[in-house]
Amino acid sequence: MSESFYIEVDHEEKPHEGERICGDIFVNKRVSEENRIVTVLSDGLGHGVKANILATLTSSMALNFAIEHKDPVRIAEVIMNTLPIDDERKISYATFTIVDIESNGEVSILEYDNPQTFVMRGSEMYMPEWQCILMEGENRGKELRYCRFKPKKEDRIIFASDGVTQSGLGSDAYPLGWGEENWQEFAKTTVEHEPGISASKLCRRVVARAAKNDGFVSKDDTSCGVIYFREPRKLLICTGPPFQKENDIKLAEAVKNFKGKKIISGATTADIISRELGYEIEDGFEFDDPDLPPISYMEGIDLLTEGILTLSKVSELLKKYDNKTTLGKGPADQIVKMLRESDEVNFIIGTRINIAHQDPNLPVELEIRRTVVKRIASLLEDKFLKKVNIQFI
Repeated sequence: MSESFYIEVDHEEKPHEGERICGDIFVNKRVSEENRIVTVLSDGLGHGVKANILATLTSSMALNFAIEHKDPVRIAEVIMNTLPIDDERKISYATFTIVDIESNGEVSILEYDNPQTFVMRGSEMYMPEWQCILMEGENRGKELRYCRFKPKKEDRIIFASDGVTQSGLGSDAYPLGWGEENWQEFAKTTVEHEPGISASKLCRRVVARAAKNDGFVSKDDTSCGVIYFREPRKLLICTGPPFQKENDIKLAEAVKNFKGKKIISGATTADIISRELGYEIEDGFEFDDPDLPPISYMEGIDLLTEGILTLSKVSELLKKYDNKTTLGKGPADQIVKMLRESDEVNFIIGTRINIAHQDPNLPVELEIRRTVVKRIASLLEDKFLKKVNIQFI
């Protein structure tokens, strides 16, 4: 996969009014050994639990078959022949969109019955060459759409369930629904006004607009996914003093020379940076999280927090994080916000043992720094598709 840009993948969903569970399912996976990213959006028949089951089954099969490099027609055949029959309508049905970003940088898109995926190159529409594939056998006459293209920096792939395009159906403004043309024009105008808008913000804007079209009473499950190819946003997190004291200056220089946002987590680490670089530390007194010490401040550092307790909470927040999560102002919340807004996360972990953490009165679950950071790194890679580098010092 090209190293010249980062691939940001995100989605937003809103269930049918009155339902707690969404009938649209979005899944994605980074296939590390092949340097690929595979993303699937499926819309199950109807809404609620039944729709969710159909979409979950469809998205899981689509993801696994795509990872195995199955032929597009074969993927569709197996999915359509495997889905259970709906008791009321006597049909099995779920749509899908599969986006496969391969190691050579090429993108393939396979979709069935979702609104047509579109690609933006900067703020302009880009039209890849779509093929129409007509199925045979039991699914004779059903139509798949398929395309392949080589993305460029600042490309966006935007896809959705029909809850987006059918929003506003029957209203004075959109008697036939919002439609694909209006959806695409909305995305285009949004990008024109905010060229660097993230994938997460753009998909949230689309779903929010669809909800507005429905008078904020969603008449269908509504989902939008965005894949954005862009310059990586880098973050450095330093925690823990170096094993050997003579490496203190090496740590300080690494922080000083890093091109991106910087977090220092740990008082001892902060003291080292302050001493070696001559930066003053200013203590904070705002207890935005009653479980954690307040944030402090240092020149050239974007966030300065306590160490192991804060990182342990970051791990828990990331584990529970979903698109309904609202983050507060506490130190751990702020770290999570910065992690979510970053693409490449670099950790420098000092390996000197901190005597304070050997106190038997501290909670049993308070783990050593390296273990907590490795857990955070795993969540960032697997759940949020971040690129993570870890350096021990």
